[in-house]
Amino acid sequence: MTEPASHHDKMARKNEARQRMMAGKTGEKGLLIVHTGPGKGKTTAALGLALRALGHGMRVAIVQFVKGKRDTAERNLLERFSPQITIEALGEGFTWETQDREKDIAAANRAWEVAKRHLADPNCAMVILDELNILLRDATLPTEEVLSTLSARPPAQHVVVTGRGAPPQLIEAADLVTEMTLVKHPFKQGIKAQPGIEF
Repeated sequence: MTEPASHHDKMARKNEARQRMMAGKTGEKGLLIVHTGPGKGKTTAALGLALRALGHGMRVAIVQFVKGKRDTAERNLLERFSPQITIEALGEGFTWETQDREKDIAAANRAWEVAKRHLADPNCAMVILDELNILLRDATLPTEEVLSTLSARPPAQHVVVTGRGAPPQLIEAADLVTEMTLVKHPFKQGIKAQPGIEF
């Protein structure tokens, strides 16, 4: 079946326009990426970027600020790629679980010290700061210090920050921001968290 000429011409014009646009995109730098919003998928998207980086032979560090020592399938899988990747769960759980602000602050500071070490390492191509937005939103860590450290990182290093409630200052500083929007969730139908989906 012959393709209509109008479609072919339209796609040819679109291709030419795209090629012109892409020709002007020549810069490279380490990106600050933020995944935020009330929808599901923020950490999942960040882990997808980690897998992509691993596929390019890049070194990746993941610091989980809220998630605790409970086993997760993604941590079990990613640890198989050690030493190319490190994944450290340094949180004490969500605040409604811990119910102890001082303990939350102490855990956040310990995790931040680990994160700063990775952020200063020029051999670490990607650093994922999982659920850091929550700590910034709740003033568990100081936003200005975090932003200062992020801006001082090696120039080629990519950083991905996840979690609900990203502060405006972080959004302003970021190169790429994606807000996950909740449209529908199985919890509302009484369906519990399931392996392979939530953990």
